[in-house]
Amino acid sequence: MEQQELRSLQKKAVAIRREIVTMIHQAGTGHIGGDLSVTDILVDLYYKQMNVSPEQQKNPERDRFILSKGHSVEALYAVLADKGYFPKEELETYAQYGSKFIGHPNNKIPGIEVNSGSLGHGLSVGVGMALAARMDGRGYRTYVVMGDGECAEGSVWEAAMAGGHYKLDNLTAFVDRNRLQISGTTEEVMTQDSAEERWAAFGWNVLSIPGNDLAAIDDAVDLAKRTKGKPTVIIANTTKGCGVSFIENQVAWHHKVPTDEQYQKALEELAAKEASL
Repeated sequence: MEQQELRSLQKKAVAIRREIVTMIHQAGTGHIGGDLSVTDILVDLYYKQMNVSPEQQKNPERDRFILSKGHSVEALYAVLADKGYFPKEELETYAQYGSKFIGHPNNKIPGIEVNSGSLGHGLSVGVGMALAARMDGRGYRTYVVMGDGECAEGSVWEAAMAGGHYKLDNLTAFVDRNRLQISGTTEEVMTQDSAEERWAAFGWNVLSIPGNDLAAIDDAVDLAKRTKGKPTVIIANTTKGCGVSFIENQVAWHHKVPTDEQYQKALEELAAKEASL
């Protein structure tokens, strides 16, 4: 990726983080830590890699995306609004009574393929989509983003087994490996190291990358597209709360709302980051 394009994506990631922080502050609810850790993955997929757009929502050849870690929906809403799937003003209704913008992906909203957020389900749906593409002779690719805490669910590994068995090389999964979940570190709650060895045992092509590095994310997605005969999982080693210093690597910010003072500080940090790009 050229430096100019990389800087453009990095600036977009800052803008999306600003929207996330604002949305959660205004609504008084939201999973801010995981939103910020997964932002760079969503930015690369939606602004660089995936064949999707508001005009293609009914196109059978469009790529499919599933946010299996659906509690980080604020990041997805911010991206979809910015891409023009619906007016940005609608984000002001997030988490308000009667709003369709609820706390998990809702397929009544343009751009969302399936309801998700019941942890452990997304990869199974993604396997089905990828298998359907093969059966129908279609060229679209399927992308699934999971949380690392989610990988304690047994259904994830049933889906991993099926993906490897059917050699679904049109399927790419991400694990947002920020090592924190609502009740502590992943290693305290349910040990996961080595995630790479576990996925490889199920027949997947395994890539492990710095998950908040847009260039590394983009290279990994390119490599996944070129890989034949097996699905790819990208272990994205991220920082929970990435981009806002007092949120980073703090388990308490899994689900927490910034005060007015913290909100202003977050905006100042993001503005400084944008100015440095």
